[in-house]
Amino acid sequence: MPFPYEEFDLAGIQTYPLKSRPSKTRVEDFAKPVAPAATIGAFLDSLPGILAAANLKTIVRAIVDARRDSGIVWGVGAHVIKTGVGPVLIDLMRRGFVSALALNGAAVIHDFEIALAGATSENVDESLGPGRFGMAEETGRLLNGAIAEGVARGLGIGQAVGRFLVDKSPQFGRSSLMAEAARLDVPVTVHVAIGTDIIHMHPSASGSAIGEGSLRDFRYFVSNVARLERGVYLNCGSAVVLPEVFLKAVALARNQRRALSGLTTVNLDFIRSYRPETNVVSRPTAGTGRGYSLVGHHEIMIPLLAAAILVADSSRA
Repeated sequence: MPFPYEEFDLAGIQTYPLKSRPSKTRVEDFAKPVAPAATIGAFLDSLPGILAAANLKTIVRAIVDARRDSGIVWGVGAHVIKTGVGPVLIDLMRRGFVSALALNGAAVIHDFEIALAGATSENVDESLGPGRFGMAEETGRLLNGAIAEGVARGLGIGQAVGRFLVDKSPQFGRSSLMAEAARLDVPVTVHVAIGTDIIHMHPSASGSAIGEGSLRDFRYFVSNVARLERGVYLNCGSAVVLPEVFLKAVALARNQRRALSGLTTVNLDFIRSYRPETNVVSRPTAGTGRGYSLVGHHEIMIPLLAAAILVADSSRA
């Protein structure tokens, strides 16, 4: 039978005092105005203790603690390099806040071009039509050569390219993440999907060298991840390759009874994507650690995160 038009009787509704209710937002957590000449520390202290701002502060504490207790591994995608924050990561390396780096293939290319020419990131819309996309001669020839030569000597791609840049001392080498990592003995691993990177379009590309070098780097990466008991892993700007590689590394570490308890994971990108949210933030930390998403542009968020790390570390000294 159809229901009648009948108003619900509210006469017996029960209420409670507002102050007795647990609330997620409280005045003591609100943002505080800062003076025009405020320090970066004062600015960070002024942020509200709510949502992403609270998460940022928690992540910073985890990174500062991990520098002393465990380690910090940074996964870096191409967009991080293209947005010019390499020098910020280099400074963090010099200060001991980078235990290892993991890059995808495109990140290596942009970093390599910066070292050689001080510039990178071609205009694909303009170059694709005339058939010029990806055809920079030095990028294909030198980078493929560095990989093939280094892998033949038993190196991974990260070691091979880093040592090549140190040996050749290109004009802008001090702006290269890989070159500085090699100088500082910070391990770099490179994780490649064949056919995704412009150097694979060049006749000098060696599938055997790229495959062997990337597999070798994967095994180095697993060793790095296996050390992250109470450590931190940050995935910055890789939506597919590095999240997949990280999940497999976690699986192998736990297969060998490395619990990775207390692991903190962070995905930092300008959008939320399925694989980083699942394979970095959620699955590896379920029941044993904490995962966070920081949504924002790399060129703003990574310098902000780095500044917060240095302020927090100095306050503990």
